[in-house]
Amino acid sequence: MLKITTPDVEFYDEEKNEFSYIKGQTLRLEHSLISISKWESKWCKPFLEKNEKTNEEIIDYIKCMTLNEDEVPDEIYKTLSKQNIEDIEKYINSPMTATTINSLNQKNGKREKITSELIYCWMVMLNIPFECEKWHLNRLLMLIQVCNIKNQPPKKMSKKEQLKRYTDLNNARKKALNTRG
Repeated sequence: MLKITTPDVEFYDEEKNEFSYIKGQTLRLEHSLISISKWESKWCKPFLEKNEKTNEEIIDYIKCMTLNEDEVPDEIYKTLSKQNIEDIEKYINSPMTATTINSLNQKNGKREKITSELIYCWMVMLNIPFECEKWHLNRLLMLIQVCNIKNQPPKKMSKKEQLKRYTDLNNARKKALNTRG
């Protein structure tokens, strides 16, 4: 979870012809599958696509990330500083895990559009409990990748790989037992 404190702001309201004051507030934010689901249900497009998002879409996603129990007025999101936005982007892009995957066998081809429904589908197929929907999204996606890898059947070795493995094992045994074979 990320906590962001918005600054106190004074601005002029032209409609009311008066100055207004907005007191800063601490927002509790979570980049999770739930947040993405809320955003996609409003905008009807995949959040994880690398296309540019408008300022309105970005602010709306921050609203979807907000966990505060009390109602947060829309004006608060207009007072987010540049540093607040940078901190949020850094948090969203953080891996939130120490796990890495060596992806040597990536298939070349057309990528599937990843939506919240697809991620929920993966969770069901891999028996991942729905409590994980509250995790940081990058951590959840890493868990899905790990489960996929662990569920794959072992890769069969070619004859050449088998012979090399046997040769390596024999050489290691010879060295350990101090023999010539």
